[in-house]
Amino acid sequence: MMKNASGSPLSVMSSSDDRGSASPADPAVRVSNLRVRRRRRETLHGLTFDLPTGTITGLLGPSGCGKTTLMRVLVGVQHYDGEVTVLGAAPGAPAVRDRIGYVTQEAAVYKDLTARQNLRYFASLAGPRARDVDEVLDVVGLTDLADRRVSTYSGGEANRASLACALVAGPELLVLDEPTVGLDPLTREDLWDAFQDLAAQGATLLVSSHVMDEAFRCGSVLLMRDGRLLAATTAPELLERTGAATLDEAFLAVIRRGDAGRDGAGREDDDGVRGEDGQNSARGGGARGTAGRDGVLQDAEAAR
Repeated sequence: MMKNASGSPLSVMSSSDDRGSASPADPAVRVSNLRVRRRRRETLHGLTFDLPTGTITGLLGPSGCGKTTLMRVLVGVQHYDGEVTVLGAAPGAPAVRDRIGYVTQEAAVYKDLTARQNLRYFASLAGPRARDVDEVLDVVGLTDLADRRVSTYSGGEANRASLACALVAGPELLVLDEPTVGLDPLTREDLWDAFQDLAAQGATLLVSSHVMDEAFRCGSVLLMRDGRLLAATTAPELLERTGAATLDEAFLAVIRRGDAGRDGAGREDDDGVRGEDGQNSARGGGARGTAGRDGVLQDAEAAR
């Protein structure tokens, strides 16, 4: 498990000032009927879900299903229709912009600088909110490489440097787009340890992946296909409900039942897939689905 020099997980900085109106009991992210149109074509179709504070949610689905577009909405760089609240404010609002870390698929670092120089630069932008640079380097396992130029790093090492640049500002919400692509198993394990540490300290993480098995590392998962939310659940629950042996098989089962449900004009099956529009029953009967701290996204109606 990645820890700082004192042996403790990296802590998440929060503030009691007026940088947003969300309380710890509120979801870090609240999305209702989210739609995105690009080039006159709708690419996200009425998504509705919550991300509770201090949890890790996996955003899973094939490449091109809309995961990156959804993440761009949450960090405030994508136009949208619907209702979206992030840390108590609109996406991209000045009140929350510096409380969100966004790690894209491409390493967002200056490759002609060392990792330490990169972190010092991003820490200077964060001002008094910044974490200790050496602490963050230790958390992502780059202490021994800190004074080498990033251009000499492997792909996995560069991705860790990019993650460190996001962490140095102590984000309360961390949005990670395919962070483990191309990483060796040991580096992947280390990164997931770091993510678990951050969530334990109160940060909220949304982690996209097209690798279904990574769902087991998340408290809850959102399954997407073709811009729609097919299921909001946990990995074990998904296997149990579909009777599948693997998550890949379970995902295919959900797709088939969703397609059959749409043909059934609104009929909802046992997986919570609404037939009418392919949306998950996270808001069935008008109730909002919530990802609990135990990782289960529950329909408020079903929880009665």
